[in-house]
Amino acid sequence: MTAGKRGALLGLVLTSLALPAGAEGARGDMLAGSCAACHGPEGQSPGAIPAIAGIAAEDMARLLSEYRSGALEGTVMNRIARGFTDDEIAAIAAYFAALR
Repeated sequence: MTAGKRGALLGLVLTSLALPAGAEGARGDMLAGSCAACHGPEGQSPGAIPAIAGIAAEDMARLLSEYRSGALEGTVMNRIARGFTDDEIAAIAAYFAALR
C-alpha cells in the first residue's frame, strides 16, 4: 500500500470515530492525525508540502471546505476533505491554529 493510500485510509478510519461531547480538543488532535502523513507531525512539514501549524482557524476551515467542495484542487486534499463534516473541519482548524 502506498503512503498516499495509507494516509487516505487513516483519514477515513479517524473520521469514522466519534468522541463524547466536550472532547473537541482531543477530537481535533485525533482527526489531525490524518494530516501528519503529508504535512508532518503537528503540521510541521519537513519537505515541500506546506506546513499547516499556526494557520488561523478561519483560514484552515475555509481551505478545507473549499477542497471538500472542489473550489480548490489538490492532489489528494479533495478526497480527504470530502470525508470531513463541518464540525470535524472546525475541530481540525482549531487544533492547527493552536499550534502557533
